[in-house]
Amino acid sequence: MLNPDQVKPSSGDLLEIDQDQFSANFDRAPFLIRHRLQDHPLFTLPRLMQLARTLPEANVEYNAGTVPINADPAKTPRTGLSSEETIHRIENCSSWMALKYVDRDPEYRDLLETCLAYVKKCSPRIDATMTQPEAFIFLSSPGSITPYHMDPEHNFLLQIRGTKYMTVFDRSVVTAPELERFYSGAHRNMAFDEGFLAKSREFELVPGVGLHVPVTAPHFVRNGDGVSVSFSVTF
Repeated sequence: MLNPDQVKPSSGDLLEIDQDQFSANFDRAPFLIRHRLQDHPLFTLPRLMQLARTLPEANVEYNAGTVPINADPAKTPRTGLSSEETIHRIENCSSWMALKYVDRDPEYRDLLETCLAYVKKCSPRIDATMTQPEAFIFLSSPGSITPYHMDPEHNFLLQIRGTKYMTVFDRSVVTAPELERFYSGAHRNMAFDEGFLAKSREFELVPGVGLHVPVTAPHFVRNGDGVSVSFSVTF
């Protein structure tokens, strides 16, 4: 496990990314960064409840957080709560929630653009080719699990509240048929094999720390003893 204290201390920017780490590892391997969003008013629970009310129903995904790492998405249980109830009771309702494409809201879009402007500074190539910027917010109850899966974007996951343990795998564990199924519209969850752990790294994410996850690098997440709120900046 890598210690968040090993990351260089933050400056006045919202993000602090070590240039050497970025140049060596961007879209190749996960690496930790620093951010200054942990006390931002857009991530209070009342503001997140307001956001959930305004998002289209399809942009709010939530279910029970007490699922195995190898969860079948077709069998993932619901809690019977509404999205607002889930946020209001997130501390004790054993739930996991994703607010998707929150950049539909102008305030969150401005925050996304500010974060990505800093990422663009790290590479002229990225500055010239960045497309489809999007933002997601994840809320989870103490002890909840995000099953083993992969995502199609460049991702900087910024921990706002609570602690989570994220295990990221080398892309060599993903087969060509799995990639074909994924990009043909299959669900993001994948079959997990304990043998894959030999090609993984676990990262402890605390408020003020973020993690770059390369495109299609499989991962799963274990939440700590408190409520977790994370902001995902993607493109």
